[in-house]
Amino acid sequence: MSARSDLQAAVAFLTPLGLRPSGAAPAPSAGTMAYFPAVGAALGAVVGWGWRLSARRLAPLPSAALAVAADAALTGALHLDGLADAADGLFAHAPARSRLEITAEPGVGTFGTVALGLSLIARTSALASLTPSPALLGAIYCTSRAVMVVGSRALPYARDDGLAHAFLAGRPGWDTSLIANVAAGGAALVVASVGRGRQGALAVLAGWAAGALVLELARRRLGGFTGDVLGAAGTLCETAALVVAASGPKRSRRHGTGPGRPRSGQPLNRRCAP
Repeated sequence: MSARSDLQAAVAFLTPLGLRPSGAAPAPSAGTMAYFPAVGAALGAVVGWGWRLSARRLAPLPSAALAVAADAALTGALHLDGLADAADGLFAHAPARSRLEITAEPGVGTFGTVALGLSLIARTSALASLTPSPALLGAIYCTSRAVMVVGSRALPYARDDGLAHAFLAGRPGWDTSLIANVAAGGAALVVASVGRGRQGALAVLAGWAAGALVLELARRRLGGFTGDVLGAAGTLCETAALVVAASGPKRSRRHGTGPGRPRSGQPLNRRCAP
């Protein structure tokens, strides 16, 4: 496939966008994953700018909720669905083959519901306590897509076929997609460090750690990765990074001066009734 076709396939796979007029998405290949970080960074920047603009009119919690909703809309809730399915399979008390069958079921069980709910609550709460930053979200979303690609190259594929099969490299080793994603992960670390300092770097590193934990659990419980596992790794990477970023020193938010809020330098009227 050409670079343009790979980019189109990456956009079509990671978002509801990028479809051809006929409605058919470009067929993905192993090289498609080289563009995952770029698409992720663009998604993060778009969500981040929406978050920043809404924060000018809304309180922190509603603007954070809108950012989470925008993320779900722009990604087609693909990775959230992967998190729910992977949680049901990974935590099921069953043999590995049965766990794979559970992840393929269309319904969502108890483990998936709990994992999805906790992730959404954590993401919304973290965003509500952060100063809106398109650069930080772009770096985190770039990192989460890089985690997916590195995981697909580090672990064997647990199924004989499936949605992620088309992305597999033809042979083990450092292919173009892996090199591009490792480089993108390093660039995301730099961007987060510039934007949020030490806390930004810790956030990105925490994202890598959370994604690695999901992949290791999948290796032990399923014998490898699936598309749902990669979605879960990316989602928890973002969630952990946001929580760590929010746990750092708080930066002041800009608020408008409403009727009951004194302007800077204006003394408070402390009249008291007799």
